Amino acid sequence: MPQHLFQKVAKYIYEYKNWTDFTWRETDINTLFGEVRNLQGKIVGQMNTLGFATKEEATLTTLTLDVIKSSEIEGEKLDYDQVRSSIARRLGINIAGLVPANRNVEGVVEMMLDATQNYQKPLTNKRLFGWHSALFPTGHSGMHKIEVGRYRTGEMQIVSGAVGKEKVHYEAVPANRVKEEMDRFLKWFNDNNKIDPVLKSAIAHFWFIIIHPFDDGNGRIARAISDLMLARADRTTERYYSLSSQILVERKQYYEILQKVQHSTGDITEWLYWFLHCLRNSLLATEAALQKILRKTEFWKIHERSAFNERQRLVLNKLFDGFEGKLKSSKWAKIAKCSPDTALRDIKDLIQKGILRQEQQGGRSTNYELEDF
Repeated sequence: MPQHLFQKVAKYIYEYKNWTDFTWRETDINTLFGEVRNLQGKIVGQMNTLGFATKEEATLTTLTLDVIKSSEIEGEKLDYDQVRSSIARRLGINIAGLVPANRNVEGVVEMMLDATQNYQKPLTNKRLFGWHSALFPTGHSGMHKIEVGRYRTGEMQIVSGAVGKEKVHYEAVPANRVKEEMDRFLKWFNDNNKIDPVLKSAIAHFWFIIIHPFDDGNGRIARAISDLMLARADRTTERYYSLSSQILVERKQYYEILQKVQHSTGDITEWLYWFLHCLRNSLLATEAALQKILRKTEFWKIHERSAFNERQRLVLNKLFDGFEGKLKSSKWAKIAKCSPDTALRDIKDLIQKGILRQEQQGGRSTNYELEDF
């Protein structure tokens, strides 16, 4: 292939004039976009039928997963209990067994909560610098000293492979253009343009990643920006679905699509389609989890006057929360910390009340399951 043709193919999107005048084929994304908007409305509507404590627990779980999974995408594992405790403390939610969190955890939590709880506030340089400082409290990323709380002044390449065999995946916008590009991005982000906030969330994510304005942490900040715009789409600080959890599941495709569309001439249809598809998968996973919550809530409403002992309440809640494997009397005894005879009496009592039944495909050991109600 002639050299000049190769260079044209390899050109980055930001090397074209007016590169941020993004275009997309509406016919390719309309059906998916409609599904996403419909699911969002359905989930928020169903959540609003639940009690305050259930909604609070759902928000706490979602935000905890969002923080953990967004860091895991970058290869950093955070402690679940520390993240959960940090969020609960900041939101004033009472939970048992609060544990102290290290400053790395506190920093990521601080950024995520500012994005989702203050979603109506404008996004500014100062706010982004605050997020970046919170992510890197020591001024280091691993062993490397980085520029913190300001845009990078050096060039940026995303590279993988051993020394001498490095592969350049992306070369970001030149450092001397970063401030100008970020000013344009923030003006667009804060303007009340007529783009739906879900699409705006997708575009903002891509635009920010292309600029790559910081020495490190660009991926996590891009996902926080997306979450901020999704909170605007839902018009609530309560979060019931986690985009980052789904991106982690689809991480390989996430990087592949970014790498492909970074060479686009301005058409970002493929990125928007992938983002909406990922968001829909996240919403479908949430809907399935929500059905479990609704079923559990409905059960206890029906049985608010039924007489259960504490062992029975404990095991029934475990069954509703997604019990792993088969329920046998030996497992009951283990969970409820009682004798096998007591476990069998508890089970027989629930069978008589029409709450449990023996599984049809018996086999050598007897298994039990919840009756349909």
